[in-house]
Amino acid sequence: MTNFLHALVAVLAGNAAYFLLMPYLPLAARHVPFRTDLGLVVDACFCLVALGVTKFVSAWKRESKQHK
Repeated sequence: MTNFLHALVAVLAGNAAYFLLMPYLPLAARHVPFRTDLGLVVDACFCLVALGVTKFVSAWKRESKQHK
């Protein structure tokens, strides 16, 4: 269940960041709906970064609770 929540947060945060920054991205990095393009890869990268941050924060919180 924890992995599902981490993935859900990562997808929501990654997509939110991508769509907020999309107007500032180069045209090639912008996703066109219903097409397979470079924008999907860029969006996936945003989600992977968000997943890494989510996992890092979760591990950091778990580690800090153990040392108390």
